[in-house]
Amino acid sequence: MITEVQIDETLKSLFDTITFCREPAGLYDPLRYMIDGGGKRLRPRLCLTAYSLFKDEFTDEIVQPAAGLEVFHTFTLIHDDIMDKSPLRRGNPTVWTKWGEDGAILSGDVMCIDSYKRIAQAPDEVLGKVLKLFNNTAAQVCEGQQYDMDFEKMDNVTMNQYMQMIGLKTAVLIACSAKMGALIGGADDDSAGNLYSYGYALGLAFQIADDYLDAFGDEKVFGKPIGGDIINNKKSWLIIKAFELGGQAMRDAMAMPDGTEEERQAKIRKVKAIYTSLGIDELAGKEIQRLTDEALQFASRLNLSKMRYEMLKRFADKLVGRKN
Repeated sequence: MITEVQIDETLKSLFDTITFCREPAGLYDPLRYMIDGGGKRLRPRLCLTAYSLFKDEFTDEIVQPAAGLEVFHTFTLIHDDIMDKSPLRRGNPTVWTKWGEDGAILSGDVMCIDSYKRIAQAPDEVLGKVLKLFNNTAAQVCEGQQYDMDFEKMDNVTMNQYMQMIGLKTAVLIACSAKMGALIGGADDDSAGNLYSYGYALGLAFQIADDYLDAFGDEKVFGKPIGGDIINNKKSWLIIKAFELGGQAMRDAMAMPDGTEEERQAKIRKVKAIYTSLGIDELAGKEIQRLTDEALQFASRLNLSKMRYEMLKRFADKLVGRKN
């Protein structure tokens, strides 16, 4: 049986030694910069974890596709940061601030292509299924990002619309990671489907936890400025729930000026005060737990040994236990 220690070691070795082309440096240096910047590697970790439920050792047939998932996710971050005008990512300057928007767009493009090269190293017998899954997922992520941008210009976004958006933008790639690992590991369709649903529910919980951290996290740990969703009028779970419960007070707070740093900080303080008064932080925690429980219900359908089920439970707990 593959252990979590082996998964950790495989991930470390993989991303310590991952390589990209050397020239032109202006195109490929941002790729190295982003991968060297770290991250939780949760998507390749979940892919390897799902694979380990059905196999007893790692080979390149799973390691390279798992890497491809992280490379693709990192490509989306490069482009997201351009669209969000984010100055920091994981506590470091974003690619567009270092290399300019044009350079960041092009480097993101080649990173997307690199991810496909790695995914295509899946075994021939499941390559068709794997590519179909990944192609559908890649398009859905773009759809989710478009909805996210559309929502910034909309006065009213329902919670159902929001959950659909984060399902596309965030959850489908996490779900894809679980299912891809299962497919390459030789799982049957039912098991692969249950792992997809496990990953999808966890992806929703993960995004809500991220929304929570944007307001209540520690900037040094979170890796980017606190309150970005508030200033950018992004429709986070907290903002939508506060509009539902806070009415005019929340609308007035979100309409506050934010042209200067002093105004931005005043606006963030006001909105966070409304969150606290309405218990939005506690409600977010309950929703995160509900979705985590839903994910584990799908995991329980897999007929796994207790040890393997506990691996999925620990992954879920670590993924959403993001208090800082």
